[in-house]
Amino acid sequence: MKKLISILCLVLTVTFAKAQSNFGKHIDDKSAIAATALPAKMGDKNEMQAKVTGVVESVCQAKGCWMKVNLDNGETMRVVFKDYAFFVPKDITGKTVVFEGEAKKTTASVEHLRHYAQDAGQSKEEIAKITEPKDELTFVAEGVIVK
Repeated sequence: MKKLISILCLVLTVTFAKAQSNFGKHIDDKSAIAATALPAKMGDKNEMQAKVTGVVESVCQAKGCWMKVNLDNGETMRVVFKDYAFFVPKDITGKTVVFEGEAKKTTASVEHLRHYAQDAGQSKEEIAKITEPKDELTFVAEGVIVK
């Protein structure tokens, strides 16, 4: 009987874990704005606290130390994790996520862009084509929910 209860608990735990997983600071999905609405919501601000939801376009394949979330017009926003304190699974491309923290308008250096390209598994030829810094919207998340 103890084995049956243990197996049942394990099955329920796995089932619940697949439904939603939290990483970093525990957050909920209430009042999250769509990632596609974030640039307009920020307006002229360079930084803004927010809770955002969106679809993952790609994830760092080295460690899960960043993810890109789809914005409008084919653009993406890189989401990194505060103080490098947690990572996300490398297989969440296409999944919906909710994350909370600070959105920032930044300029990514060529060095950082090349590093991100390497983490994403791009070829040496693709990486060599990166020769200009890029203005972009980024996000430093304190917590993430993967749905």
